[in-house]
Amino acid sequence: MGVTDLLWDAVGSYFDPDVMGTLPDVRVPNASMNDWQAVLDLVAEKGWKCQYTEGESVLPVPGADAVLSRPSDAECPSPRVWPADDVVAIFRFRAADEVDFDVDVRELQGQERLDVFCGFLREIGRRLGKPVLMGPEGDGGHPILGFDVEADRVVLLADPQVSD
Repeated sequence: MGVTDLLWDAVGSYFDPDVMGTLPDVRVPNASMNDWQAVLDLVAEKGWKCQYTEGESVLPVPGADAVLSRPSDAECPSPRVWPADDVVAIFRFRAADEVDFDVDVRELQGQERLDVFCGFLREIGRRLGKPVLMGPEGDGGHPILGFDVEADRVVLLADPQVSD
């Protein structure tokens, strides 16, 4: 039995596509190119299935510096990472200063999937020593939940009065 950060009964409503959108935004603010590379290294170390694409081409995963220094009009790469068979995170290399990815809430239904997701956020947050925040799709506003570095676990941040 792994660590349970959040209880499905308490947070399941935040995994409703009508509430969060189908692909809520997950991000690590105040990141760097080194953080992006650390995430790519973590994926490789953990042996998580990963598929890196640029447009329609499936390619080997390059270094973060190569991806982030591409011309602005190049195809946006989107590495897909599966921390579990039925759970995928789609990373977006939009900016060096924010590690950014989407998850599909339809894949995160129930305690078991929630535990996988929290474990994924925890691994990234521990590796980077930074918070990993999830908020509504396209919102860019207040995160609903995230990995708290000091607590060393994923916590609910749903109080809209809390600023980041």
